[in-house]
Amino acid sequence: MTDTTTTAAEGSDTLTRLEQEGEIAADYLEGLLDIADLDGDIDMDVEADRAAVSIISDSARDLQKLVGRDGEVLEALQELTRLAVHRETGDRSRLMLDIAGFRAKKREVLAALGAKAADEAKSSGEPVKLEPMTPFERKVVHDAVAAAGLRSESEGEEPQRFVVVLPA
Repeated sequence: MTDTTTTAAEGSDTLTRLEQEGEIAADYLEGLLDIADLDGDIDMDVEADRAAVSIISDSARDLQKLVGRDGEVLEALQELTRLAVHRETGDRSRLMLDIAGFRAKKREVLAALGAKAADEAKSSGEPVKLEPMTPFERKVVHDAVAAAGLRSESEGEEPQRFVVVLPA
C-alpha cells in the first residue's frame, strides 16, 4: 500500500469515526428532547476534524431553555453528550454542540472581538488582555487573531482563563 493510499484510508477512517460520534450524539439528544417534550431537528456534520451536532427548531424560543444563561446549559449538555459518545465508543470525543444557532452567533461576535483586539495590539504596540472566556470562546478568538497575523496566548486558571493578544 502506498503512502497516499494509507493517508486516504486514515482520512476515511477518521471521517467514519466522526460520523459515528455524530449519530450517537444525535440519538442521545433525541432522547433528551423527548424527555423534555421539546421539538427540534438534529443536524450532523463534521467540521475541523470534530463531529458537530446542531439542534434547530422553528420555535427557537423553546430551545432557549437548553441554551441557558450565556450558554451555561449548552456547555453542560455538550459535556453530557460527549460522555454518552465516550460510553458507546470508548474514545474521548471533541464533539461540538450548537443549539438554536447560539454558538454560530457567538462565533461571529468573538471573531470580531479577536480582530478588534488584534488591531488594537498592532496600533498600540502593547499586549491586549481580554475578559475570561470558555475554551470554545478562547479558540475562536485565537483563530481570529492568527487570521489577523498576530499571536495570542491564554493565561490564568479556569474559570478565569483569558486571552492575551501580543503585538507583532
